[in-house]
Amino acid sequence: MHHYRLHYIVLGLSNREIEERMLKDLFEEYQRNLNCFFDHIETTKSEKIFNLFLDCEGTLIFTGVGKSGIIAEKLALTMISTGTKALYLPPMNALHGDIGIVTKKDILICISKSGESKELLSLVPYAQKKGAKTVAWVSNPKSKLLSSCDLGIHLPLNKELCPFDLAPTTSTAIQLIFGDVLSVALMKAKQFSLDEYALNHPAGTIGKKITFTVEDLMVKGEGLPICTPSDRLRETLVTLTNKKCGCLLIVDEEKNFRGIFTDGDLRRTLQKDPARMLEKTMEELMTPSCIATEKGKKALEVLKLMQKDSKKWVSVMPVVESNCLVGLIRMHDLVQAGIV
Repeated sequence: MHHYRLHYIVLGLSNREIEERMLKDLFEEYQRNLNCFFDHIETTKSEKIFNLFLDCEGTLIFTGVGKSGIIAEKLALTMISTGTKALYLPPMNALHGDIGIVTKKDILICISKSGESKELLSLVPYAQKKGAKTVAWVSNPKSKLLSSCDLGIHLPLNKELCPFDLAPTTSTAIQLIFGDVLSVALMKAKQFSLDEYALNHPAGTIGKKITFTVEDLMVKGEGLPICTPSDRLRETLVTLTNKKCGCLLIVDEEKNFRGIFTDGDLRRTLQKDPARMLEKTMEELMTPSCIATEKGKKALEVLKLMQKDSKKWVSVMPVVESNCLVGLIRMHDLVQAGIV
């Protein structure tokens, strides 16, 4: 029997209750461990590291051993995608020739829980000889790495979530948190724009979200369910049905957008007095002041506009250019494109 169950069995819990209780306790313990980090992180040293990174004329070179190395690689990639020149350099590779990439303009960031990794301790002097600044992120305030580097910070660690306090769990989480905070701080300080972010993510889900514009996804031309203000409702039902857009778009002779009439409007209208309502004009029935978007807007921005009211999402939105109707964007199209 696993030792962790004994405590819960004493409490008279069933197997299902034991599993639920165990997970709940672990989540709470992890939160306490992370709170210890947030409560004790040194903001002054954090600011020094941030300013050093911000003023760096070369490359931020991240390195680490084992699980810390994985975190180092992830942070280098995050920095790259958010506007900061960075790379990941495995310490053993560096010691066998790859240190040649390091210059006096660079900063070597050594990430380690113990701060006693031989590979990192061997690497630091060579990086310093090349004129690079060295920075240590460790959870051992008395480590050799912390004293060997030009600048360092102690990342407060209460304990690992692992019951033996061995497997890197909390320690790698706080390394990641600290690095992510610095990444976003640099992103903000450099005023890294959404357009620049888009250039770094041309493919995949992120790429779609920030590169697609309404023109890429909107219904246009013959696909638009158009009618005029003078058209009667009975005359427009064929267009509403055949175009399958969930609405009618009302425009005048100059193609100026005048209003919208949705499937929902149709149901509500026919519930009142079907015979009389069918003879009404679209000018009488349309909603003249509806939410519209402009040509050139990012699809992600339009999605946020459609979801602005959490109680009532907009499913269709006209696209205009100088108030002239040019298209229709549908929530369905955004979902199909992977924007949502």
